[in-house]
Amino acid sequence: MKFLFPTTFYPPYSFGGDAIFLERLALALTAEGHEVDVVHCTDAYHSLQSNPRQSEPKFHPNLTVHSLRSGVGLLSPLLTHQTGDAWFKSKRIRELIRKKNFDVIHFHNPSLLGIQSLELALQADEAVVLYTAHEHWLICPMHVLWKNNRRPCDKPACIRCSLMAGKPPQLWRYTSKLKRASKHVDRFLAPSRFTARLHHERGFEEPMRHLPNFVERVDCDWQDPKTPPHPRPYFLYVGRLEPIKGVQTLIASWKQITDVDLVIAGSGSSRETLEKQAGDNPRIHFAGQIPQDELGGYYANAIGLIIPSITHEVFPLVIIEAFARKTPVIVRKIGGLPEAINDSSGGFIYSNHDELVNAIDQLRQSQSLRQQSGERGYQHFLEHWSREAHLRKYMALISEVRREKFGLQTDSQ
Repeated sequence: MKFLFPTTFYPPYSFGGDAIFLERLALALTAEGHEVDVVHCTDAYHSLQSNPRQSEPKFHPNLTVHSLRSGVGLLSPLLTHQTGDAWFKSKRIRELIRKKNFDVIHFHNPSLLGIQSLELALQADEAVVLYTAHEHWLICPMHVLWKNNRRPCDKPACIRCSLMAGKPPQLWRYTSKLKRASKHVDRFLAPSRFTARLHHERGFEEPMRHLPNFVERVDCDWQDPKTPPHPRPYFLYVGRLEPIKGVQTLIASWKQITDVDLVIAGSGSSRETLEKQAGDNPRIHFAGQIPQDELGGYYANAIGLIIPSITHEVFPLVIIEAFARKTPVIVRKIGGLPEAINDSSGGFIYSNHDELVNAIDQLRQSQSLRQQSGERGYQHFLEHWSREAHLRKYMALISEVRREKFGLQTDSQ
């Protein structure tokens, strides 16, 4: 089959888990013999970051990456942000769709390709059209439901919120563009049931199907773990260092935790502030940005992974990455985070400092509890969050849509 993945960001021109997931999906499909084209916008990346990360995109002969550069620089993402139209990107995408007879067009975070880009799928008469809501962009101009740049969004007030975040309001959101473009998508997908439910509650009219994320099996990390990357027992944080990720709350809690370390892996705009907050605390260690192929040892040797986000996460990949190493997870009770723990029984959910400390103490003091929690998370990973499980559900979904839309059966082999 031939797949097209339109997206705003793709490694190394990317920031978060949506691009990492997309790269993994593209490589998983090509490994199965499918052809994959990815089209992404480097103008959008450079509007936020001057240089790409120091990494190379992964190669496969069945994978072709189309990096869009408009020649007008920041003007391209700015026009798209304000109008919702693809502008300088539409011609290239349209030509690509016409050139190749794609079986599936699957949108991933097309925010700076524009909501109009969904209508470009009309160029492919016989394609299944999918959209995965990796973030909350369809219902939130800030993507992350972080209201007025200070707290989780409980009720939309988008114009004021955008202004307080220093961004111009998106007037296209008050037109019929979203409703019109959404009609050209056959299935909207959500990595968590929470995200699907929230879109419905916030007025998004199209139904969403739950299709969780995945990571590859990495049994070698826990079957034969390498020398621990940190000399003392530790809990681990992995992710961007931004206010919404809540690392500042972990550092505040760690002032009262004296017998186990906290290792923070990641980078972001808050790093300097967080380092100042940690001061000379000998139990808090900043490991910086760790390459994906080196993170396994950090997961496998940690007592547990902690996710302290203070806004509505969709479904962070780090949860599955930890479970793939039989490492239990502690999450804050917000957004889609509790769903992963409730489904797997692979960790703890906390609402406040005391509950966090209690979870830390239980895992630290009981090796058997850590092993049992990690094993439950691992078994759920194998059944629901592995590559094999994801591709099985993904291809079944495509077959379902093709039967409905064209009366065709898809050969997924």
